Amino acid sequence: MDVPSLKDRLAKELHGDVSDAAADLAKASRDTSLFTRTPSLIVFPKDEKDVATLVREAAALRQAGEDVSVTARAAGTDMGGGPLTTSVVASFTKYMNHMGAVTPEAHGGRATTEPGVYYRDFEKATLAKGLILPSYPASRELCAMGGIVANNSGGERTLAYGKTERYIEEMDVVLSDGSTAHFKSLSAEELADKKKLQNLEGAIYRGMDELLAENAGTIDAHKPKVSKNSAGYALWNVRDYRTGAFNLSKLICGSQGTLALWTNATLSLVHPKPHRAMLVIFLKEKDMARLPEVVNRVLPLEPESFESYDDHTFELAVKFLPEMLSQMGWAKAARLGIDFIPEAEMVATGGVPKMILMAEFAEDTIEEADQKAASAAAALADLSLKTKIEKNEKESEKYWIVRRESFSLLRKNLRGMYASPFIDDFVVPPATYPEFLPKLNALLDEYKSHFIYTIAGHIGNGNFHIIPLMDLSKPENRAVVLELAPKVYELVIKEGGTTTGEHNDGIIRTPYLPLLFGPDMERLFEETKRIFDPHGVFNPGKKVGGTFVDVKRDMITGE
Repeated sequence: MDVPSLKDRLAKELHGDVSDAAADLAKASRDTSLFTRTPSLIVFPKDEKDVATLVREAAALRQAGEDVSVTARAAGTDMGGGPLTTSVVASFTKYMNHMGAVTPEAHGGRATTEPGVYYRDFEKATLAKGLILPSYPASRELCAMGGIVANNSGGERTLAYGKTERYIEEMDVVLSDGSTAHFKSLSAEELADKKKLQNLEGAIYRGMDELLAENAGTIDAHKPKVSKNSAGYALWNVRDYRTGAFNLSKLICGSQGTLALWTNATLSLVHPKPHRAMLVIFLKEKDMARLPEVVNRVLPLEPESFESYDDHTFELAVKFLPEMLSQMGWAKAARLGIDFIPEAEMVATGGVPKMILMAEFAEDTIEEADQKAASAAAALADLSLKTKIEKNEKESEKYWIVRRESFSLLRKNLRGMYASPFIDDFVVPPATYPEFLPKLNALLDEYKSHFIYTIAGHIGNGNFHIIPLMDLSKPENRAVVLELAPKVYELVIKEGGTTTGEHNDGIIRTPYLPLLFGPDMERLFEETKRIFDPHGVFNPGKKVGGTFVDVKRDMITGE
């Protein structure tokens, strides 16, 4: 690619900025994955017109034989390499960071946003109207709306509220030829009108309608049967067979910028319950076989979230407690430090539980929330487990800090070890825990000479986050990434699970999509990409076409 020529041409046409400065390229070469790809050019578009111009120029060059593509980037907190490229980055947080109106409605509300809006700012605006987008991820203080939509994010409230796909209503997009479209829910009559359009938008509607109609049985049969999934293209979400509605924005959600670039999205919101109480459950090694029963007894009480973390996370959090508290004000840090004394004593006396479960109940009054937590504890009484009820959010805060901060805590504090997310987000049905978890732990133990690890996750959904910490300067450790992952995923798939519940495919998991979905669905994913992006303009190698060679080539070798 003739970078200076493209830079000069775009600089003349765009309202935003164009840069090939070393500092900008270096910043865009990393996310929070274990990969690095240095782009050739960074574009900071100011508006949809800029995005359309960029894509149109890139499409023309690609059709002329140039190896040019466009990859969207927001906050860069992706854990799978989704926003990394060696070509052109469209970076949205600098300028396209505005929200539209937040509109309360009878049973919730709606908000419009550009992709560069940080979630923390989005939430501040929605909470001002008593509303929230409940699918926010654990990186809520760092991530932006572009990534939340691109990855179909979910988090601690997903158990009760579902993932981002549930809240996407409509969006403005730039298609792969630089034209624009507005995707929303369409009736059969409106879909028929769209299919008559003699442009790329019309071709997309014709192609997708035909693909979905002719392959409905295959798509339904291969839809992951777990409550959370971000793997592949969500073909099963486009058509609502109960109402007949057809909504392509549901497909763009989770597609990692490989089908279209969204420039404005409308999401539905909910009224959060104002009061919470938590039941904390401490499981010893001998209690682990009872985990499915614990989950099955607690879930009927309808917790808003049901989270977990393991003994490794617990011990490391206590070890790095000063660092964890240092980012808070001294008064809050002092209070929380005192609150952690019982946990520190547990570590000192060897009484560390194998797993800690956090079932949080949200209700309109604190009395109702406390009663729910008490009822959940009563449901477990005959199992002789150690439990504790935290009667308000202030009391439960320390457990949330450990759960939310464990990944960043480890990344920042273990020198020579790099947090390496490559088996970080799989989902299995909770009923499989008794057989699955011992097999998983035995498999991880085979590689314990190569890394240490923590396990945290959404125990109510069966969604586990395993973060190995490795010295990636050693070739034998880097080799483990490609050796261990398929073994873990074979276990996951055998139990009816999926390779990613929230973090999406990116560089790290795209090569495993054939293993997860099989050749028929792989063909449908390839056809979906071709319908939307026939010349491969958008984010190549993600969702379709990514290989194990990519994983090996672009893996970092330590910091």
